[in-house]
Amino acid sequence: MNPSLSPEERANLLIAAMTLNDKIAMLHGVTAPKKKAANAYDFALPPIGYVGYVPPNPRLGIPALTLADGRAGVGNMAKDVTLLPAPIAAASSWDPVLLNEFGHLLGNEEWGKGTNVALSPSIDVVRVPEWGRTFESYGEDPYFNGVMAAAEIQGIQSEGPIANANMYLTMNQESDRFREDSIVDERTMQEIYLLPFAAAVEEGHVGTLMCAYVKTNEIYSCQNAQILGDFVRKQLGFQGWVMSDWGATHSTVDAANHGLDQQMPDDSYFGAALKAAVLADRVSQAKIDEHVRHILATMFKFGLFDKAPGGTWMSNVRSRQHDQFSRHVAEQGTILLKNDGDLLPLKEGPSIAVIGEAGKNKPKAEGGGSSGVAPPYVVSPWEGIRKRAGSGGNISYDDGDDPAKAAEVASTAQTAIVVVHTDETEGSDRPNLQLPGNQDQLIQAVAKVNRRTLVVLDTGGPVLMLWVNQVAAIVEAWYPGQEDGNALAAVLFGDVNPSARLPLTLPRTAEAIPTSRKEQWPGVEGHSTYSERLNVGYRWYDATGTEPLFPFGFGLSYTTFRVSHLSIKRHTLSADELLHGATASITVDVTNTGARDGAEVVQLYVAHPAANGEPPHQLFAFGKVSLRREETKPLKLSVDRRAFSIYNPTDHRWKVKPGAYGILVGTSSRDLPLKGTITVQK
Repeated sequence: MNPSLSPEERANLLIAAMTLNDKIAMLHGVTAPKKKAANAYDFALPPIGYVGYVPPNPRLGIPALTLADGRAGVGNMAKDVTLLPAPIAAASSWDPVLLNEFGHLLGNEEWGKGTNVALSPSIDVVRVPEWGRTFESYGEDPYFNGVMAAAEIQGIQSEGPIANANMYLTMNQESDRFREDSIVDERTMQEIYLLPFAAAVEEGHVGTLMCAYVKTNEIYSCQNAQILGDFVRKQLGFQGWVMSDWGATHSTVDAANHGLDQQMPDDSYFGAALKAAVLADRVSQAKIDEHVRHILATMFKFGLFDKAPGGTWMSNVRSRQHDQFSRHVAEQGTILLKNDGDLLPLKEGPSIAVIGEAGKNKPKAEGGGSSGVAPPYVVSPWEGIRKRAGSGGNISYDDGDDPAKAAEVASTAQTAIVVVHTDETEGSDRPNLQLPGNQDQLIQAVAKVNRRTLVVLDTGGPVLMLWVNQVAAIVEAWYPGQEDGNALAAVLFGDVNPSARLPLTLPRTAEAIPTSRKEQWPGVEGHSTYSERLNVGYRWYDATGTEPLFPFGFGLSYTTFRVSHLSIKRHTLSADELLHGATASITVDVTNTGARDGAEVVQLYVAHPAANGEPPHQLFAFGKVSLRREETKPLKLSVDRRAFSIYNPTDHRWKVKPGAYGILVGTSSRDLPLKGTITVQK
């Protein structure tokens, strides 16, 4: 208990005082009561609410571990908490500062609920557009996901709880997830799927990782020596602990010997079976100590022995400021995709028809599964629009059940707002990319009678837009949290100038996607083949010359911008300089050329020499600039050795490759007007 000692020293002193039973008790959760245990203290039921629980050890002064879900707020049906927008919405801000604040609020409410391990964030790359957990992630680019992950993790952990980066590794579908086998080559694993976790470890300093349900190359994640040992321990130097997803442990000896530290939520493999394996010399005492050390040293590092969470599961952790922040995130995450004829922003005193069940009767504020939150309230789009329009507005409504009836209501309004949604959840992928039910027909019926039709998408991921040319405006609001309608109204009426950008590609057709073949998704005989290799998301569209409906990084504003005057500080760098921390500095001017204040997201992509075998270009830097009308600001971006490296699977390491690299700067993956070159020498 001497805080002047290092976490490792404190852990080692404690381990020396522990019996084998004490150690085994640290390596699994409990879900049922047990009678007096051999080490003379009682195991308890998990306290109400917590999804995972490791009981305290009063004899040795080890505090309990209390684990709770929470990607968009404290989960497990906790009361008196804030429902934030889905992480995909927060990420659409392209603002790491906002993600850090998102993490602060989440960590604050988790800690206030007595949680000391927050099971967030989910940082997997979106490989399959139909993935049922797209809304929990940040998008399709590994560099982008890594930046956002590090920012959110730092926010969570600064408030007290230990964060948990999940789900590790190749957890890119929900279909058949308990036996699905991701067949993926090592270079693709390193360059695409490991990168966000590398950022979580190296920059976010995350305390825990969660190994996934799926297999990677025939071996379950939670007993996979390559991904739990070679990648995360040896390569990334991860010092925290690895816990299993709930029910993702499949063995005792293999899991214990190949990198799993803790089984959740019970002791079916890491309880009596693990003790028996130790006594039979199938798992060494040293290996047990190693697992316990990972857990205890992390608990010491994050102060769990020195301070207790700020409340209990029954505490009220909401505040007016938290409600306001939820609205702010929703506003910053709402993307304006189309705005023909400047339909938006709406004028005062309008006649508006709000159409669709998500517009009023059943607002779609969040996704399902373990990220689910019990919201204190949800403001529907109709309610928010009616409130913002004031007494001068005439706001009608139809649930859209009967498209013909809805069209009749819409025909009498100046503007028709059709709010459509998807129902996305952990545990199942969407069967296709179409809007469910009659929603496509509903949009077409309304658009036919009202040329001022706006579609609001409350979706967790991409959808097909067969009606894209029939409507005047499209807004992607994602799952916007409890302040749904207020945030939407603020954007539609121009109180907030939209500045969000797409963190993933929106396709034109179901066939024009990187994973359109059955062997890729949902797989054949339990095997999903990653045959697209490095060409995930926009990389595939660029590599194949396929035109997306809306490209990665795209988004409109109520003003206009120009990027100009690309300047590269040094056009030549050596591989040795890059390996020793040198960076390349690039500056551009960003100008607001429109009539109102706004913010632009500037994106820098790197094009490798053809010999490197990389996708055409890849994101390696971005920055968001707020500008008054007619204002110009310089924006400095930098790239490090990662931008000039590829992974060599023969040597099992990253290498900086000499050659001429294209530097492409613009405002989406398909709008890169500024071009330069940096040469890397041997």
